[in-house]
Amino acid sequence: MPPFVRLRLPDGTETTLAPGDLLGRNPRAALVVDDASVSEAHALVSLRDAALRLLALRGGFVTALDEPPRAEVTLEAGLSIWLSRAYRLDVVEVALPDHLLALELPGGRRHVLSGVCSLVLGPDGGLGAVSRFRGGASAHLWSVGQQWQLRLGAAPARPVGAGDRFAVGGHPVAVVQETLAGAGHHATETRGAVRAPLRLVARYDTVHLHRPPGPVLVLTRTAARILSELVAVGQPVHWEALAREVWSDDVDAGALRGRWDVSLQRLRRRLAQAEVRGDLVSTDGAGNVELVLYPGDQIEDRT
Repeated sequence: MPPFVRLRLPDGTETTLAPGDLLGRNPRAALVVDDASVSEAHALVSLRDAALRLLALRGGFVTALDEPPRAEVTLEAGLSIWLSRAYRLDVVEVALPDHLLALELPGGRRHVLSGVCSLVLGPDGGLGAVSRFRGGASAHLWSVGQQWQLRLGAAPARPVGAGDRFAVGGHPVAVVQETLAGAGHHATETRGAVRAPLRLVARYDTVHLHRPPGPVLVLTRTAARILSELVAVGQPVHWEALAREVWSDDVDAGALRGRWDVSLQRLRRRLAQAEVRGDLVSTDGAGNVELVLYPGDQIEDRT
């Protein structure tokens, strides 16, 4: 059973959310909140430190009964949470299994399974995993209820569970059980060529990127804000939800997309000029964007 939280809405209806689900006015959010006091990308459900938490995104807040606004709330049954002073949610149930399924990849790396997973071969032939569907991937895994399915290439799908093994591009992969404590807040890992671990210090209006043996790369303005928002979210997020945090003015989706495409291209060009690996800011072709971290990379959120 995957982790989830069941919430009661102000109208009395209930909805179930899982780690990674977004709450806000954005029509693509898992919980669309039709209230002017709530921002478009207001909060995110996250699995951290063996608990489900509701994380406020930039510009929003979450708070429990009789407590001041804060950046996150641990979700527990019976708790009432306000996304704003006018919008309340009641926590009906929180499900946290003792173990989750994970993939053990080459080098001992583990990727916790949640929803959909794609296994992809990098330019160097290394194998990586991403927590979403990626067309053209070498393998896909997805959950149907409490059962996981695996499809290798164009072969028919088959069920998999703990103890199963298979190979992707000549790389051995094992399905293992991961303790809940070990599963919380894993960074996405993707193999590839890298000179040395990166250390990214995000201060919102500036970002310092340490990449030994080279000098520190200092990013400012929009480039810094994009990276800082990705650091704050800590997992894949739809480009529009992120862009509306970077640009607070109310513009239509078409104009916003134009800003986003130009700014992302400039950020990637700046990273390439500084010889920072090209997949640091990664998109999946379905509108989602994330920071891709390699083993040893460090993130410091000072926003």
